[in-house]
Amino acid sequence: MAIMLNNITTFLFFLLVNSLLFYSIQSLARPRNPNSLILGLTPASRASLPTHPKASTSSRKKLTDVLDMMEPLREVRDGYLISLSIGTPPQVIQVYMDTGSDLTWAPCGNLSFDCIECDDYRNNRMMTSFSPSHSSSLHRDSCASPFCIDVHSSGNPLDPCTMAGCSLSTLVKATCSWPCPPFAYTYGAGGVVTGILTRDTLRVHGRNLGVTQEIPRFCFGCAGSTYREPIGIAGFGRGALSLPSQLGFLRKGFSHCFLAFKYANNPNISSPLIIGDIALTSKDDMQFTPMLKSPMYPNYYYVGLEAITVGNVRATEVPSSLREFDSLGNGGMLVDSGTTYTHLPEPFYSQVPCQNNSILTGDLLPSITFHFLNNASLVLSQGNHFYAMSAPSNSTVVKCLLFQSMDDGDYGPAGVLGSFQQQDVEVVYDMEKERIGFRPMDCASAASFQGFNKT
Repeated sequence: MAIMLNNITTFLFFLLVNSLLFYSIQSLARPRNPNSLILGLTPASRASLPTHPKASTSSRKKLTDVLDMMEPLREVRDGYLISLSIGTPPQVIQVYMDTGSDLTWAPCGNLSFDCIECDDYRNNRMMTSFSPSHSSSLHRDSCASPFCIDVHSSGNPLDPCTMAGCSLSTLVKATCSWPCPPFAYTYGAGGVVTGILTRDTLRVHGRNLGVTQEIPRFCFGCAGSTYREPIGIAGFGRGALSLPSQLGFLRKGFSHCFLAFKYANNPNISSPLIIGDIALTSKDDMQFTPMLKSPMYPNYYYVGLEAITVGNVRATEVPSSLREFDSLGNGGMLVDSGTTYTHLPEPFYSQVPCQNNSILTGDLLPSITFHFLNNASLVLSQGNHFYAMSAPSNSTVVKCLLFQSMDDGDYGPAGVLGSFQQQDVEVVYDMEKERIGFRPMDCASAASFQGFNKT
């Protein structure tokens, strides 16, 4: 989720800007074709790259023509990856599916992309990047674009326009012919992404995986430098920049069913991501809770948590901040597929029964139930909240409770429902009725039934 960063990250941002400027100079110095991506704000770069291309005469679908989508999600150790097919000819980029942010972005340039403090991912095959110069349909977004206005109007203190002291209303005008200036996008865990907005053709699946739909002029960030963000992200928030918003699905909804952790890195089965009307059908037995509207972060999905039951013991005094917002907009429980574990505020986190009972015998694991507003309850499967830290010894195994305390519970959301606790649960985002539904489900069986496994 995009929020302000601390002073240390602010200092690192200047390193990222220098890296981005270096990438811009290198790009301008290389031979290029007329349609290649140019990083830079000089008049020459504007002349080399059209920002208002002529409408295509090919039989490609408009955004409003997309009816339903089914996309496979690949489970990895810290999230779920969606494959984006972008460009002409298509380039397949794997990025995280994230309901806690809006911007869709991809690392750009095989050699020029730079990620600071990403040593753990240096040789990771998931680090796929997009090559702008290899796509004939790519062009840079204009500063008159509503997406450009959106990416520069978040109040982010690290935004280049904000740091330069320029007024957005002065910079962005209806008659503006300049390319959209570089942006800086920040995440709650401290990550930073710097790049430029681009548009290109996106290809998505239809009602089944054998049908492909072509979406022209899809807007995404082409990142030249990042801090602690080695892999791209597909934003599934409620803002204009998000992937479902650009495709017109925020008037409908979407659902996902995350596979259990044991399927991580298994190439033969994928988690189902269903987008459109088909995501909302046959949900009579699903328990729904209202979406709460955060005045601080209106683009994200919040629910209200009333209580947590561990076994037969109900947690004491669930703070009201987990189900309502204060006068500044802090509070609520964020539903975030981009956060691995569920976070709870202190001192409530330390008061959850079994928090200190880490040594458990046999299968005597207490059930954990989340109670949301509107009498909606979600019973977590045992694999969602306890994790074995070692092999059993004398019928005893040490297991950890997979919850964490909020680092800054007084600012932003009071809690987060992470992706690990959403495993083997069908989660439905009903945008028309402004509600989120939960239903325990064997997601592996659902994936097999819907054709998301390889036989």
